[in-house]
Amino acid sequence: MIWCIFILGILLPQSFAHPGFFTSIGQMTDLIHTEKDLVTSLKDYIKAEEDKLEQIKKWAEKLDRLTNTATKDPEGFVGHPVNAFKLVKRLNTEWSELENLVLKDMSDGFISNLTIQRQYFPNDEDQVGAAKALLRLQDTYNLDTDTISKGNLPGVKHKSFLTAEDCFELGKVAYTEADYYHTELWMEQALRQLEEGEISTIDKVSVLDYLSYAVYQQGDLDKALLLTKKLLELDPEHQRANGNLKYFEYIMAKEKDANKSASDGQSDKKTTPRRKGVAVDYLPERQKYEMLCRGEGIKMTPRRQKKLFCRYHDGNRNPKFILAPAKQEDEWDKPRIIRFHDIISDAEIEIVKDLAKPRLRRATISNPITGDLETVHYRISKSAWLSGYENPVVSRINMRIQDLTGLDVSTAEELQKDEPDAFKELGTGNRIATWLFYMSDVSAGGATVFPEVGASVWPKKGTAVFWYNLFASGEGDYSTRHAACPVLVGNKWVSNKWLHERGQEFRRPCTLSELE
Repeated sequence: MIWCIFILGILLPQSFAHPGFFTSIGQMTDLIHTEKDLVTSLKDYIKAEEDKLEQIKKWAEKLDRLTNTATKDPEGFVGHPVNAFKLVKRLNTEWSELENLVLKDMSDGFISNLTIQRQYFPNDEDQVGAAKALLRLQDTYNLDTDTISKGNLPGVKHKSFLTAEDCFELGKVAYTEADYYHTELWMEQALRQLEEGEISTIDKVSVLDYLSYAVYQQGDLDKALLLTKKLLELDPEHQRANGNLKYFEYIMAKEKDANKSASDGQSDKKTTPRRKGVAVDYLPERQKYEMLCRGEGIKMTPRRQKKLFCRYHDGNRNPKFILAPAKQEDEWDKPRIIRFHDIISDAEIEIVKDLAKPRLRRATISNPITGDLETVHYRISKSAWLSGYENPVVSRINMRIQDLTGLDVSTAEELQKDEPDAFKELGTGNRIATWLFYMSDVSAGGATVFPEVGASVWPKKGTAVFWYNLFASGEGDYSTRHAACPVLVGNKWVSNKWLHERGQEFRRPCTLSELE
């Protein structure tokens, strides 16, 4: 018997580049607990140092009083045999004990704990990945640097701020990637915060050095020249800035001479900035995708909206749903996307999540050139596959999908395939339909978008959406091409069920028309 499978994924508002690390909420929360443990260890170390200093202080105060008395009448003081004995004892023994106390390293426990925990720390690659994720969120949700820096994001529970140093680091990451557009944005934000009086470990000279070059790389020579002059006002001996100043002035003079000699008579033509403003890997669909992620999609006409309904659905008189029908809502008309409300309970969600957590692995895509499955920086979710035989709850949910869709789930994908010919090995045809559970609410972002038709479907815990990927004829419905938007605030748990062609011959008969 072929068992039915769930794929459960989690998406976070940020991710790291290091393959397989720090991309699930569980691993991130583990880091929080790790840091808390280190803070506790650090406080213990501070307390030990304070206790040590307190002992030294008491000893010093005692000897201060004693030596003050002794130095007033040294001969009379040592004339007392007990004082003479104690002086010899102190200098021979007690000062050595004090020396040992002063030299005693109280940091051993803290350093040992830190060394153990460091193996679980993110690395440089992870930090770069986190920075890139933040830049992706900035672009997708059209956020300005000041909004991000001040932590003014929708739905936040724990507001956090970026320091000038943080902004500088984001700018450096963009600079390393030759992304001079984002370099300029974040260096300007760092400079703005420094000029507002923020105390920081970085200085304006360092920021202006990066900023002027980033502006130049985008073609704005006038601004690059002004920024370079500003840098030299702060550090007249700055070698690179002095070189850049001469170069910029040379280029501008050369362009001015070329403009004067031009036949069109535009003698004072200024350099036109060549703003990039888009990612290196920009795709034509990206602008539409990002608009949909922001909720700026196509608005249905009133006439189309009137055709969308809410209803109770009994699964074509299925005995399980006659007395307690499922709540259905039309999300979109073409392609038809249906949302089922209150279709999975909180208890069921927790069981499915508990089963999946130990198996979560970084999601992959098929390389279009090699056909190999691989991780990519823009797909940061983690996934796990669950079989119906593993737990009665999973089996029960599988049957619920079959009852409500009328489709046979026995030919659904059984195992997560690591080879490119997974579908061929299954022998169950293409994915005829998709059932997608939303297993968490998301504070901001995380929509499922359909760029071909301009639809955005937003996560709502306990609901599921369903649509057909193929027409009844078996031809692919390209309007159902979809993508997940990055989570801006919060985290997103989803559970997919992909239903296949085989076994649906009598449940969804083929039509004569290709596109029906």
